[in-house]
Amino acid sequence: MTLPIIKSLYKKYKLHLFIWIIYIIYEVFILGLASKQFKPAGTYLLIYITNITAFYTHAFLLKKVLNSQNQLLRFFKVLLLIVVMGAAYIALSFLLLLAFQKIGIVKFDMANFDSRNFILSCLYRSIYYIGFATGYVYLVKSFQDQKKVEALERQNLVTQIEKQALENDLIQSQNNYLRSQINPHFLFNTLNFIYNDARKKAPMAADAIMNLAEMMRYALKRPEASEVVPLSEEIEQIEHLINLHKLRTANNINLELDVTGDLFGLRFPPLILLTLVENIFKHGNVSHSTQPAQIKIAYQNNNLNITTINMINDNKGKQTESHHVGIENIAKRLSNFYGEDYVFRYYQDPLNRYITEIDVNIVNPMARLNR
Repeated sequence: MTLPIIKSLYKKYKLHLFIWIIYIIYEVFILGLASKQFKPAGTYLLIYITNITAFYTHAFLLKKVLNSQNQLLRFFKVLLLIVVMGAAYIALSFLLLLAFQKIGIVKFDMANFDSRNFILSCLYRSIYYIGFATGYVYLVKSFQDQKKVEALERQNLVTQIEKQALENDLIQSQNNYLRSQINPHFLFNTLNFIYNDARKKAPMAADAIMNLAEMMRYALKRPEASEVVPLSEEIEQIEHLINLHKLRTANNINLELDVTGDLFGLRFPPLILLTLVENIFKHGNVSHSTQPAQIKIAYQNNNLNITTINMINDNKGKQTESHHVGIENIAKRLSNFYGEDYVFRYYQDPLNRYITEIDVNIVNPMARLNR
């Protein structure tokens, strides 16, 4: 456990260790050789333990002091810290001197101890290393501030790049939107031209074109599936769909659409009604002579009832299985919109008819305004 900690500390502070070794070698040997005077090893040990302790203690406390936001208070705190560090340096030096003398590392005569020179020497050394520590703290802080500035500049650059990318995406989306608007516009203009050209020569084809164009126009402007739409618009699309099938089969369709009640302002989830009617044409017998397919939409006393009745087309074989896929989707959509406040039934009666019924309580906001 101890060895990994030592390795971690060495990796973190190896530069400090290297600088202290160079500095101590310089001060001890170079200055000692220059003055031709060396002190005992115990004296150097005492001095550098005190110096290094003073350096890192002052650096640590100065970082805390510099975090103060009040400049005047910070100034007085720095002055107080210098005074306290000077006194602590003297006290630590004296205590280490007594301890080293007791264990025999340092020898000195207490009777001839010059306290005045000792205090002045300690004050000089403390100020010397406090100055080093202060410079070290400001140097480190300067590097840290520079890194913060560089990080902010990088972040600003990334933000600018992302902003430019978003602007490019927006421009691309706008261009795509314009193209999507141009294409339907061209299509509807073309259909309108064909309709006008065919109206006199082939009125049935012209009606088919008009019904198809209206259904396509509605499909393009239709809202998201999570929204509700005017029920009257859905009924209009049903009428277009019925007209197209009548034209396609030379009016060989026996189907009745019955709408009762004031539907003005009434809104309903899209695709549900259209899906029911499409299922009639896909899987039902809509040309039965005595049993017409029926679509009944009634709104009364805030209750909306939608009923479809059609003879089952046995000639379509396995295609009837897909009928249930659309029914299940309708059930899910009704559940998403109305929770449990709806009734949806579908069944086959003894006459071989397929019947679906939807009952939903819907308050028409327009009916409230008219009261």
